[in-house]
Amino acid sequence: MLVLAVDTATPAVTAGVVELAPDSPPRLLAKRVTLNAKAHGELLTPHISDSLEEAGKTFADLDAIVVGAGPGPFTGLRVGLATAAALGQALNRPVYPVATTDAIAKDAASGHPLLVATDARRKEVYWAAYDAAGRRTDGPHVERPQDLAEKLPALGVHHATGEGAEIYQEILGLELLQAKHPSPEGLVAAAAAQVLAKARPAALTPLYLRRPDAVEPTGRKRVTRA
Repeated sequence: MLVLAVDTATPAVTAGVVELAPDSPPRLLAKRVTLNAKAHGELLTPHISDSLEEAGKTFADLDAIVVGAGPGPFTGLRVGLATAAALGQALNRPVYPVATTDAIAKDAASGHPLLVATDARRKEVYWAAYDAAGRRTDGPHVERPQDLAEKLPALGVHHATGEGAEIYQEILGLELLQAKHPSPEGLVAAAAAQVLAKARPAALTPLYLRRPDAVEPTGRKRVTRA
């Protein structure tokens, strides 16, 4: 099966074309990744087109789409989900959402209990915990690193990966692994069982984990002196 993988839940604008077969790990055919937290909207579609061209494939060749559903900041995350949804509708292809932290855990493949922590800004991290087999055991959540550090003994993790884990390594005190952002292979690996089974995809629900900053006005603003 030929799968398009995209993710915009981290500062990495990620797109890739991956070949998926039973009993084999996902095989990358082409990818484009740019670290630019302010250019998801400008770069994602060109990255998709360039990846398909390099792989020698077209949109019509795709069997499925996998998209990172976060957790991530609102502005970036909605770009990937909206793009994947539009492509799925236009091509009549299934779109499978996966937690971005799940994809990073697949990339790390540590063989040990693992913490995945990405940068949530505002001096917080998005995090999820995984067992030695890569199954999620807790999360995802958004939290201050100091509060997360207090929970680490109960989580039983000694290794960590992700940009948040790197930024707050001194606070978390865990051994760092290399995977910082989700790869196309990791995204597809996280959805492989569903894709191969041609299961009905889950709803494309973004994992924002925060309420939006914008709020509806509660009353009219006075423009004249009282």
